[in-house]
Amino acid sequence: MSLFKARDWWSSSVGQEEEFDQGCLCVANIDNSATGHDKIILGSYMGFLRVYAPNPSNPGEAMNPEEQLVEVHLRDPIIQVEAGKFVSGTENLHLAVLQPRKLSVYTVSGTTGTVDHGNQYQLRLIYEHNLQRTACNMAYGPFGGVKGRDFICIQSMDGMLVFFEQESYAFGRFLPGFLLPGPLCYIARTDTFITVSSSRYIESYKYQTLAVATDADTRQESEHQKLVSGKKLAADWMLSIGELALDINVLSNPVAASVFVLGERNFFCIKENGQMCFMKKLEYNPSCFLPYASVCEGTSNSLIGNHNNMLLVYQDVTLQWAAQLPHVPVAIRVANFQDLKGVVVTLSSDGHLQCSYLGTDPSFFQAPKVESREINYDELDAEMKSLHKIIKEASKTQDVLPLTEKEDDLTVAIHIAPNMDAISQAVSTEVEGVEVPSITVKVKIKTRLVVQNPKVAVSVQPPLAVTQDLFIIDSMGPGSVSTVTFGVFLKNSYPPAELGGAVAVSYSTPTASPLKNANYKVTIDTNKLPVNLLEIFPDFVEAFEEEQVNALGLQLIAGSRVTLLASKTSQRYRIQSEAFEDLWLIIQEFSTRFEKHFAKQGARDFRCSFAGPIPLQEYFEKIDRHFELRLNSEKYQDLLSERAVQFRAIQRRLLTRFKDKTPAPLQNLDTLMDGTYRQVIALADAAEENRAALCQEFTRLRSATHLIILLIKLWQNLNQDQTVILEATLLPLLQDTPQLGWEESVDAAVTHLLRTCLSKSPKDQALNLTSHLTMPRDTSKLKKHITLLCDRIGKGGRLTLSAEGNAQTPIVLPGGCAPIMEEGVTELELRGVYTNKRQHSK
Repeated sequence: MSLFKARDWWSSSVGQEEEFDQGCLCVANIDNSATGHDKIILGSYMGFLRVYAPNPSNPGEAMNPEEQLVEVHLRDPIIQVEAGKFVSGTENLHLAVLQPRKLSVYTVSGTTGTVDHGNQYQLRLIYEHNLQRTACNMAYGPFGGVKGRDFICIQSMDGMLVFFEQESYAFGRFLPGFLLPGPLCYIARTDTFITVSSSRYIESYKYQTLAVATDADTRQESEHQKLVSGKKLAADWMLSIGELALDINVLSNPVAASVFVLGERNFFCIKENGQMCFMKKLEYNPSCFLPYASVCEGTSNSLIGNHNNMLLVYQDVTLQWAAQLPHVPVAIRVANFQDLKGVVVTLSSDGHLQCSYLGTDPSFFQAPKVESREINYDELDAEMKSLHKIIKEASKTQDVLPLTEKEDDLTVAIHIAPNMDAISQAVSTEVEGVEVPSITVKVKIKTRLVVQNPKVAVSVQPPLAVTQDLFIIDSMGPGSVSTVTFGVFLKNSYPPAELGGAVAVSYSTPTASPLKNANYKVTIDTNKLPVNLLEIFPDFVEAFEEEQVNALGLQLIAGSRVTLLASKTSQRYRIQSEAFEDLWLIIQEFSTRFEKHFAKQGARDFRCSFAGPIPLQEYFEKIDRHFELRLNSEKYQDLLSERAVQFRAIQRRLLTRFKDKTPAPLQNLDTLMDGTYRQVIALADAAEENRAALCQEFTRLRSATHLIILLIKLWQNLNQDQTVILEATLLPLLQDTPQLGWEESVDAAVTHLLRTCLSKSPKDQALNLTSHLTMPRDTSKLKKHITLLCDRIGKGGRLTLSAEGNAQTPIVLPGGCAPIMEEGVTELELRGVYTNKRQHSK
C-alpha cells in the first residue's frame, strides 16, 4: 500500500450495472474546438456512448450535468473507440466506434448556445461498414505512408485482418497459425503491425507484405487461386515472451520507435527491429498500462495499474512513484484540460471514471501580516523566569504517575515492656553488690510472602547486653507470624551512653531476582496493550493490591536464570537469559499464557510476533558443539578399538610364554600389558564422560531447535500444519545413535524442503537423496542449508507436503525408512511416520 494517493481532480460514476474494458476509453479533442482541450469518450458493453468535458470549479467535486456533452445508446456493445482522421477531404478528428458486427464513424459537433441552456452537441453518423466476421479489436494509422488520412485495421475473432481505407473496403488477410486473437497496434514509422499470438510470440507484419499476400476472403481456396493471388503471408520478425499479453502500445520519436508489451507477469520494451531493450519482472498482477515520453533523453516512462488499486510510474525499469487509486483501473489515458495539463484518466470495469494528478496539493496559504507593537522587555523577562521555574519544578519529578503505597514483604514490630521484669533475666545478677534488673523486648515478624531461613539479629551498645543476640526461625508461609523474646540488662559498672538498639531480620525468597544484563535476549511483540505480569504468572508472584509487576525472574531448577521484562510504554516483552537454550521454555509458556489470558477476555485477534532476525549464529554454536562431541566419540571409539586389539595381542604373547616348557624372559610384556590396560581404562572413562556430555549437549541442541522453530513461527505467522512440517524437519530424532546422527538427518530433511516446496526453479527440484546417510565431515553445508531455509521462508516460501506443479516425489526419510508420496499425506500420517521410525531406531 502506497503512502501517497492519487489526487482526485474530477470523477464520475458512469451508468448503472455497465461493464467496460481497456478499449472503451479514448481521450481526444473530438469536437475539434479551437482551444484544443481534450474530451473523454467512453463506450460501454451495454451500447452507451458518452462524451465528457471535465471542468470542475474545485478539485475533487462531483460532475456537473453540463460536463456531459453527449450520451447516445447504440444498442450493440461497444468494443473500442478511437479518434482519428477517418473522413476523406478533411483532417478533422472523427470518432470510430467498433461493435461486434459494425464499424461506425461519427462526427461530434457543438453549437454555441444563445440562452442559459449552454452549448449543444450532436453526434452524426458519417459512414459505417457492416462486418462479415465478429470483431475483436482495431488499430488505425496512415497505412502505406499516406499523408493527412488514417486507415483502419480490424482483427476478427477468427484471425482475419480487415483493412478499410476510410469509406471503402480495401482487403482482408488471415494471420498464419492463428488460434486466439491478441492485442494489436500499428507503428507508423516502420509501417508495420504488431500483435501477440496465442503461441506467446510477438509477431510483426509489414503493411506492404499484407497487401501483396494471398487473398483471405475465404480460407478454402483452390490451388489455382493460391498461385495467382499473391505470396504466402509471413511475419517480418518474431520474438518469444513466454506468456500472454494484456496490451501493446507504441512510443515513437523522430529517431526510433519502441514497442511496449504488458504481459501477465512481466513488462517488455522491444525495439522496432524485434530486439529486446529491457524486461521488468512484476511482483503484482497488472491490469493496464500506458507508455509516454520522458524528459530524460534515452529513457521512457510508463504508467502501470494493478489489481491492488495502485498506479505505478516507471522510468524504464526503475519505479519512480506509486499512488493509491480508489478502484482497479482497466484503462489509462493522459489528457490536457482547460485548467490542468497532464491529467491521468482512469476507468474501472464497473464504470468509475476519475481524473487525477500525482503528488500533493500546492499550498496557497499566506500568513497574514501582524500589527507591529512595542516589545515590553520587563514582561518578557518575568514570563521567562516563571517558565524556567515551572520547568525546574517539573524536572524534579522522576515518575510520571504518582507513587502508591506498597506493602512490605516482611514487617517487624517491636514491643518494649512498660515495667521491669519481676524476675531479672540478667546473666550477672549483681554489679558492685547491687541487683541488676532487666526488661523484656518482644519482636513480632509478619510475612506476606514465603520466606526461607529468617534470622533475627539483636545489637545494643555496651554496657548494655541482651540475653540472646541471634534467633534462627523456621521457614514461614504467606501471612504467618512469628515472635521472639529477649531481655536487656546492664552488664558493666558504668552508665550507658545510648538506650537504643537495633534489630535486623535477614531472609531469602524462592523467587529469583531479575537479571539486569544477559548474554541472550529475545523481544516479543504483541498487538494488545501491555499486561501486568502478575495477571499472567499468578503462581509465581504473590498478588497484592495496586502494584504493577514489570519484571519477573525465574530460576530453572537445572538451568540458568531467565528474566521476563515488560515495557511500560509499548506492547513489547523481552525474555533474556545467560543460556540460549533455556529461553524456549519461558517463551513457549509466555505465548501460551497470553493466548489464554486474552481468550478469557473474548479477544480472538491476539497475536504474538517476532520482528527478527532469527539468532542463527547462536544456534550454530550449539550445532558445532554437538558435532564436536560426536567427532570426539568416534575418535575415542577408534582409539579404544586400537588399544583393545593391542591388549589382546599382548595377552596372547604372554599366554604363549607361560605355556612354554622352556622358561624365557618376558621382555617387559607384563609392563606393556599393564600400561595398555591403564590406557584402555582411561579411554573407556573418557568415552563414557564424552557420551554423557553428548547426551546433555543433544538435549540442549533440541531445546535450541525448539526455540528456533518457535521464533520462525512467530516471525512468519506459520499455521499449525506448517509448524508441524518444520518440527518434523528440524527435530527428526529423539536421540543420537552411532549409526544415525542429528546433523545428517536434518540436512537431508532441509534439503528435501529446499528442492520441493521451497524451490525457486524447476532445476532445484531434482531430488538426489538416498536412504543411506553418513556423518558429514563438518557442519558448513548444514548451516548453509538452514540459513537458506530461513531466507526462503522469510521471502514468502510456504511449507507444504505437496510441491505445486511438480510430479510426485518420494520423501526419503533417515534411517532407511520406507518412502511415502507427498501428495495426499496428512499431518497425522507425517507424525506417525516420524514417530514410528524414532522408536525403531532405539
